[in-house]
Amino acid sequence: MAQRTEKQRILDAYLVAAGRSGDRAALERLARRWAPRLFAHSFRLSGEKDLSADISQEAWAEILRSLPRLDDCNAFAPWAFRIVTHRYAHAIRSLARRRAGETAAASEAQPYVDPIQEGLAEVDRVRQLMASLPGPQRAALALFYREGLRVAEIAVAMDVPVGTVKTRLMHARNALRALLEGEHHEQDR
Repeated sequence: MAQRTEKQRILDAYLVAAGRSGDRAALERLARRWAPRLFAHSFRLSGEKDLSADISQEAWAEILRSLPRLDDCNAFAPWAFRIVTHRYAHAIRSLARRRAGETAAASEAQPYVDPIQEGLAEVDRVRQLMASLPGPQRAALALFYREGLRVAEIAVAMDVPVGTVKTRLMHARNALRALLEGEHHEQDR
């Protein structure tokens, strides 16, 4: 999905406001619009389908419980992504406790390859290279470029300072650039 347009932001704010006032149809529509995005964010963080499904389901339950306390309807996107980020962190801590002595679950994550624009070799290669990035860098890139969130919104969504988001974006871009340049140099030989 491309960056969110102003119309989409307004629609989301309306659905949130209507849902907060008890409009069940608005909540269902909001869930249909956002469930895939929140699942994708969870998957970018974890790289595991089943874990991501559990995280997004728990996040939706929390979102529905907490929606009446959301003060700014326009802040739904970063707020919802932040809940997923927190649920992911909680799941990882729980998993680490269950796997006492094993390495963190994130090191076992399978890379995420986004199927959008399949068939374009260069785009597919960039996706593959993105999958090799650490989860937080992958997530920051996706929230910025795919979800159209601003840096400040990503900071809220990932529960980190703005400077950390900027640093993650910078490192991710530099890593991708180096990998792509390295491939081009190898092809020239």
